[in-house]
Amino acid sequence: MMHRDGFLSGQLLIAMPGMSEGNFTRTVVYICAHSKEGAMGIVLNQLQTAVLPDLLRQLGVIGNMEAVHLPRALRMLKIRNGGPVEQGRGFVLHSDDYICDSTVRVAEGVCLTATVDVLHALSKGMGPAHALVALGYAGWGPGQLEAEINANDWLTGVATRSLLFEGEADSQYERCLAQIGVDPHRLVRQIGHA
Repeated sequence: MMHRDGFLSGQLLIAMPGMSEGNFTRTVVYICAHSKEGAMGIVLNQLQTAVLPDLLRQLGVIGNMEAVHLPRALRMLKIRNGGPVEQGRGFVLHSDDYICDSTVRVAEGVCLTATVDVLHALSKGMGPAHALVALGYAGWGPGQLEAEINANDWLTGVATRSLLFEGEADSQYERCLAQIGVDPHRLVRQIGHA
């Protein structure tokens, strides 16, 4: 589902079963930016073993004692593998109830912040109500994503707040397919040509 301008910013990419090797097997990617210059997105359903307090301590945002006093939801928030590009760089995909100078509005109700400001706000209870923290991102050069979609590598779908911020990451692939009415058992790995 392309926007009127032909670009997918604010939409989901859902990997087809044929993508059985590499970084994108059974992945769901939220497209944060898509233009004629290329595309950038955050993989939503690949988790790291680290949780948010680990990252906050590593960056010096909080100390060990402060980590204990974080709300349970933040203490348990797992860091996502956002993609294979710049895996040491952090991104927070979040609801639009938090905005700072470096925040970019991706779509209605969804923003992206790639500075430590949002992590400080989260640690103080002043951050966004909904947040997903990722290290790294998925990137495509000019025309590359369009070619992959034309090659039947990706399905596209509408990104709802519940698909982005609610539910478990390990069921996100199936939930996204269900939202667009696709039974994963009926998907074929190859496309035909007439």
